[in-house]
Amino acid sequence: MNKLDGVDAEALRRTLDEVTDAKAAKRLMVALAYKNDTRVDTLAEWYGIPRSTLYSWLDRFETRPIDEAIRDEHRPGRPPKLAAGQRADLERTLRRAPGAFGFEESSWTPDLLRRYVEQRFGVAYSLGHSRRLLREIRGEA
Repeated sequence: MNKLDGVDAEALRRTLDEVTDAKAAKRLMVALAYKNDTRVDTLAEWYGIPRSTLYSWLDRFETRPIDEAIRDEHRPGRPPKLAAGQRADLERTLRRAPGAFGFEESSWTPDLLRRYVEQRFGVAYSLGHSRRLLREIRGEA
């Protein structure tokens, strides 16, 4: 028995017609190509994806429903450096002008946010993370 023998090609095609997520579509196209006897080595070359990743995707199609196989599992990542209360405090702070906190700047910038967080909470963020955090809090992310 070959991989994906138990997976319905027509169900893969129907799902492909419905998905809007590019990664899900790519996983479905890989599965369909594999079911059409395209070798994993060839798929790896076509899509620039490591063979181990492709085998992982194919395994997921064998062991899960299609709608689960095409989605990434939740990965919690690193826990936030700011506690929930500190984050709420920071969000309230950013609604006010920096001058209210002793800064000369007229608006919040990533560097100013970085300096404030380190001064207020003792947490060091990179400039890039400060930029993302500022966009996220402003609702731009």
